[in-house]
Amino acid sequence: MAKLTLDLHEIFNKGRDIDRSLNDIINEAVAKRITLLEIIPGKGSGQLKKNVLRFLDQKHIRALYHRIEKDDKNFGRIFVHFRF
Repeated sequence: MAKLTLDLHEIFNKGRDIDRSLNDIINEAVAKRITLLEIIPGKGSGQLKKNVLRFLDQKHIRALYHRIEKDDKNFGRIFVHFRF
């Protein structure tokens, strides 16, 4: 199974870069028909994870993926599942 990973540790404090990175990787997943995208906002305060979930919840983004899964074992990880 093909998988993409986006680690946001490097740009955690740059809001516009985060949105751009999320947008880019979601478009890449769709273009390459990747079935699983792993986003790593990290643990921290949970603020970055909230931002990622808010981004993923936008209507035009939500239309692109099948479902979101929050990792039970690792709070700092989100999986986005695509169905093609």
